[in-house]
Amino acid sequence: MNLPNPHKQHPRVSKRAWISETAVIIGNVSVGDDVFVGPNAVLRADEPGSSITVQSGCNIQDNVVVHSLSHSEVLVGKNTSLAHSCIVHGPCRIGEDCFIGFGAVVFDCTLGKDTLVLHRAIIRGVDISSCRMIPDGTVITGQACADALGPITKDLNRFKRSVVKANIELVEGYMKLREEN
Repeated sequence: MNLPNPHKQHPRVSKRAWISETAVIIGNVSVGDDVFVGPNAVLRADEPGSSITVQSGCNIQDNVVVHSLSHSEVLVGKNTSLAHSCIVHGPCRIGEDCFIGFGAVVFDCTLGKDTLVLHRAIIRGVDISSCRMIPDGTVITGQACADALGPITKDLNRFKRSVVKANIELVEGYMKLREEN
């Protein structure tokens, strides 16, 4: 469901994106090509001066919440996965080829390209360098902890890419079903 916000801004969704009928997209939101938005996901840019941009090849899985505070932006870079029930709250910039795991919370931060945030981690108020891995359940609210993170492993990098590939295939499959009906 695409809805305007109180400022009469409407979502802009590519015709090449697939949005579940139970997803809700409100306000100043831009969704690029080959994006999958799963059931019960919410993308909400309804506060004054807020925006959300989801670039091409991303997947926003079931029950994800993306919200942007007044006068802030959420940017989700190309080929990024927001896994089931995570929360991304603006201001927030997520680089290309990232993965945010199940139930993770990312708020008021910047994640560099190829960053992997594992399940139930919390990231707030820091900048994470590219190619880093945040382990399951880790809480990072200080820059020193963010700077000490280790690199993403080859296995997890392959996993991250496989999730993007699987969801692009879902977009293609659902689009084909739409054309057949």
